[in-house]
Formats: sequence, structure tokens, C-alpha cells
Amino acid sequence: MSAKRKLSLVTMRRSGLSRARGLGSAKSGSLHWWRERVTALALLPLSLYFVVSVIHLLGADQARMAAYMAEPWNSALFLALIIIMFYHLSLGVQVVVEDYVSNEVKRLAAILVIKGGILVLTLTCAVSVLKLAFF
Repeated sequence: MSAKRKLSLVTMRRSGLSRARGLGSAKSGSLHWWRERVTALALLPLSLYFVVSVIHLLGADQARMAAYMAEPWNSALFLALIIIMFYHLSLGVQVVVEDYVSNEVKRLAAILVIKGGILVLTLTCAVSVLKLAFF
């Protein structure tokens, strides 16, 4: 088969918009999609654990809360919830920004600022849990 014939077969399989723009598959969307689904699945039991913990600690003073968080399983599950929740948030916000911000520079700047803010919030929450667990 000639090279020209092979090229025409490849061109025919691409969408009209892809041929017009000269763009192909980004090849990274499926991994992002799977990460969103896996983190969402992990958040289901962790969120349930969080709700049960809040109900269990209603009306508790700081000493009781610190004692609860000093137990290794509780602090580990709270840290897992924090890390997975903010990572899931980061993935979701990135998709929204990529879908609705058309300017490439503004899109990258928005993603960097938002991910930086999410990182600060993640660290703040993690330090709070660790402070309750160890002090």
C-alpha cells in the first residue's frame, strides 16, 4: 500500500473538526477521567467515616477531640480524606477551567493559582489534624 493511501485512511478516521484544526487526540484525558472516578470512589467511605465521626464528637471539648484524633486510625483516615478530597477537587476544577477558559495563558495561570490555593488548603488541614493528633 502506498504512503499516500495510508495517509488518506488515517485522515478519514479523524473527525472533521480535528482535520480542520490539524489536531489529534490529547492522549491524557482517559487517565484524568480514571483518577476522578477512583478518587470519587475512595471519598464515599471516607466521607461516611467523617460524618459518623462528627456525630460521635458532637458537643465534645478540645481534650476529647484531641484524644480521638490521637488514635492512629482516626488521624490516618482524616489525613486520607483531606488528601483525596483536595486532589479530587483539583482534578475537577482543572476540567472546568480547561473547558471554559479559552485563552491558553489565562487557562494555565488560572490552573496554577487554583492548584496553589488547593495545596495551601490541603497543608493547612493536614497540619490541623497532625496538631490535634500529636499535641
